[in-house]
Amino acid sequence: MTKKIIISLAVIIAVALGVLYGKGLLSVHQGLEPPASLSALALEKSPKTAPNVQFTDAKGSRYALDAFRGRYVLLNLWATWCGPCVNELPSLARLSRFAPGVRVVAIDTADLATVDAAGFLKEHNAGNLAAYRDSEKVMMKTFGAFALPMTVLIDPQGKIVAKAAGPADWGSPDAVAYFKRITGT
Repeated sequence: MTKKIIISLAVIIAVALGVLYGKGLLSVHQGLEPPASLSALALEKSPKTAPNVQFTDAKGSRYALDAFRGRYVLLNLWATWCGPCVNELPSLARLSRFAPGVRVVAIDTADLATVDAAGFLKEHNAGNLAAYRDSEKVMMKTFGAFALPMTVLIDPQGKIVAKAAGPADWGSPDAVAYFKRITGT
């Protein structure tokens, strides 16, 4: 008799959770709510797979976004001419340094091939970030970036779980603690 009651309760709970999830009242990514210092970071209601776009590093080697799958990725689209982008570079570098469970992939979207992205990052206290470039603006088109900076949080399964339009203090103590919590590091 007790076994039937336990099974019945388990079925009722499973159905209730299914209904809540189906109505959008329960998210697969609950617990990912960012702290107030990351108010620009909005969780996606229905996470979708990130497109496998390509970009290059400072030496011209090509990379696919899928190469970073298996860990959290904070994809940041920026440009050398964008003041708010340049201002947030040091905070992205701090996050990269203090939250090793998240891979910060900062991509320069400027079409200025003459700019040394690695040197630019170093000059702006972000020399620990790898210098990536998307001079063809594929990333901006694919992710619908109408303004910079734009940042996308991708989970280890390759799903876009959150986006931020505009700058944020990624390296604040609250932000670092948040990324350590969601990555388990």
